[in-house]
Amino acid sequence: MQDLPIGARLYVGAVLAAGLVVLVAFVPHTIGDPALFVALLLFSSLASALKVSLPLTKSGSSMSVSYAVDFAALLLLGANETMIVAAASAWSQCTFRMTTRNPAYRTLYSMASLVLTVKAAGLVYEAFNGTPPGHAFNLWDVPKPLVGAATAYFICNTAFIATAIGLSTKQSIARVWNENFLWSAPSYFVGALAAGIGASVVDKGGYWMASLAAAPLYLTYRTYKVYLGRVQDEQRHVEQVSDLHLATIEALALAIDAKDQTAQSHIRRVQVYAAGLAQALGMSDTEIQGVKTAALLHDIGKLAVPEHILSKPGPLTQEEFQKIRIHPQVGAEIISGVPFPYPVAPLILSHHERWDGKGYPSGLKADEIPLGARILSVVDYFDALMSERPYHKAMSFDAAIGLLRQESGKALDPRVVTTFIEMYPMLAAEAEASQRPSRQLTRVPEHAPAARPAVGLVTESAAQTNVFQDIALAHREIYALYEIAQAMGSSLGVADTMALISSKLSNIVPFSCCALFLYNDESESLRCRFATGIEADVIQQLTIKSGHGLTGWVARNRRPLVNARPSTDLEAAGVPSDTTTLQSALVCPLVFNERFIGTISVYHTEPSVYTDDHRRLLDRISEQAAAVIYNSIVFEQTQEDSLTDPLTGLPNTRFMFMHLTRELARAERLKAEVSLLVMDLDNFKDINDTYGHHVGDRALREVAGVLRAAIRPYDICVRYAGDEFIVVLSGCGAEEAERKRLELQRAVDHLQFEPRPGKGLPLAISVGASIFPHDGDSYETLLATADSRMYRDKSRRKRQVSGRTFLDEQPARPASSTSVSLSEVDVQRAATGVL
Repeated sequence: MQDLPIGARLYVGAVLAAGLVVLVAFVPHTIGDPALFVALLLFSSLASALKVSLPLTKSGSSMSVSYAVDFAALLLLGANETMIVAAASAWSQCTFRMTTRNPAYRTLYSMASLVLTVKAAGLVYEAFNGTPPGHAFNLWDVPKPLVGAATAYFICNTAFIATAIGLSTKQSIARVWNENFLWSAPSYFVGALAAGIGASVVDKGGYWMASLAAAPLYLTYRTYKVYLGRVQDEQRHVEQVSDLHLATIEALALAIDAKDQTAQSHIRRVQVYAAGLAQALGMSDTEIQGVKTAALLHDIGKLAVPEHILSKPGPLTQEEFQKIRIHPQVGAEIISGVPFPYPVAPLILSHHERWDGKGYPSGLKADEIPLGARILSVVDYFDALMSERPYHKAMSFDAAIGLLRQESGKALDPRVVTTFIEMYPMLAAEAEASQRPSRQLTRVPEHAPAARPAVGLVTESAAQTNVFQDIALAHREIYALYEIAQAMGSSLGVADTMALISSKLSNIVPFSCCALFLYNDESESLRCRFATGIEADVIQQLTIKSGHGLTGWVARNRRPLVNARPSTDLEAAGVPSDTTTLQSALVCPLVFNERFIGTISVYHTEPSVYTDDHRRLLDRISEQAAAVIYNSIVFEQTQEDSLTDPLTGLPNTRFMFMHLTRELARAERLKAEVSLLVMDLDNFKDINDTYGHHVGDRALREVAGVLRAAIRPYDICVRYAGDEFIVVLSGCGAEEAERKRLELQRAVDHLQFEPRPGKGLPLAISVGASIFPHDGDSYETLLATADSRMYRDKSRRKRQVSGRTFLDEQPARPASSTSVSLSEVDVQRAATGVL
């Protein structure tokens, strides 16, 4: 129990003591029916093996269906005997089929909690006048006591476990109970019912019939197994995505660290030190993750500080120091836009606050400063003392520790300082083990051959360079490349990623227009997905075949082109090129995992602008951008698939709720109206039953096409569920909604649908409308109102066509001279050629 927080240890001890007292006080001295007792004891132990692991982070808790046997024992033997049965099942559950051995205190806690639970359920059963053991048992006499006992068992059992988990993991007990146990309530009542049926059969001597009560228990177990297996798969997926995000953050943070060539591993050491301290000081797992992320990003705000100030070897002026002081606030503002599931921005904001209240930017003091920020202050200060910096030499370990002790209680939290000094040997070893060699950007040697333009694709002018421009480019290169690397990871969309890359690219590669072409394997062509700058609207429309033009040549040869004629791309795409002002181009391929995905092209209005240095830089940027752009493509495709109904191509329910939330917020802000039309395809089940589901699917697609064509471009039509559609009309009141409702019904009425060649089938829809804000101020209320009106409309339409059946569209059969009585089923089978 030493690894548990003090509160959890006290609680576990209290439950163990209470369980022992209750067991000793109420343990039965004699067993009325030993054979039945032994049988139930064995059945409960066996049932405990049918367990599923709860999807909790570290608790290792499991759940079985042995509670049903406990209920049966409670009914047949009484609460005192059942305590022994339940304790044995808890021991079996914690001992057998375990991947890791349970600590003794956890097994004893499970046994004690079940003893208390069974006793509480027995008291409730008796309080509601349940049939005592040994008396004739009738299931119809015990519904109230049985439900009461099941409720008490569920509440006590889950509350004991949720409290232990909450205290040991420092989570909200109510949240743990709500997320992990509330959903299991119905199973307890199913188990109680099965136990009641089994007890009733056993009481009448039907022991073998009672075994049939195990069927619903096994089905419950299998349901739990499948459900929790899916939950665990989802958790693994979330963890993988979280790890991916953290790896992206770490990569960007290390890029920030790499710009300071005198402190190569500062961020990684700070992260290791901070995570170890946070764990030692009792922070929760979520808070530790926040500290680790903040350690990576705590100096991101220095991007707003000029490099000459950061690298200044002498003392700073007052103005320069004021410039330095802004970096925590800048860093916090940058990170505040990222939806981390744990606090990060407050730690970055406060990591330069002082214990005595003389820090910046807010002047917080003592416990007003977040603990994570106090941890960052200590480890960042210590590592800065131990590192070589432009403004001071690296200190020895003893000198750095001496300064830490000197600042303890002044700038730094004394408790954090003491803990850090005690843990430093272990933390230093861990930090050393985590080091990785840093990638450094190197320049192409001067003797490297220059890139040569392709014959026939370039102008004849010789490239000209300016020595001062080269000096400025060499000075800015590493910082500009870092900014581009940072921009790449800050967005998931293709257009947003390229917008960020192009904004940083202009610092080192001049251009009048920048474009991204993406390759399509099926058509073997490249289409422009992004363009910015001069003539961007023209470039944006280009689609070029592989092997044609500049872009097509690069696609086929996977080599860059320097100072090529931009008009070649326009001509290859069939666009007149005589009016273009672009005179030179630099085109580099994008290759990811040996797969060509497109090109980055920059154009300039001056001829022969680009040099081999520009080619090298853009080539390097293309190498980094290829993976990011590929991931952006995959992300956009995945996002589109997740928001689209695969059958009809309409937006799905998820998209509707996102869109409707925005539209209602906008309408509330502008005091406007939004109309919601809920539609249901009439007699759709009959179509499926008569002609097959493939015809029903085709009917849905055709109706979807009609509805989509009948609404405005900025309105949306959604396939809601099955044969239901929803149309959201922005800025529409009741009158316009009513007109649109009738218009949509007429449009579907006029649809010529043939379930079979040559056979027409009329389609119709019932529609209900609701108007925001008159019929409700939330989408739930609006949907409910529109849905109710739709069903009223369906009833009204059915009354109007009461003399017409679904199969009226079938060709008329000749009247027979013989009167034959046919049922409705016979009529339908005859219509389909079966009868």
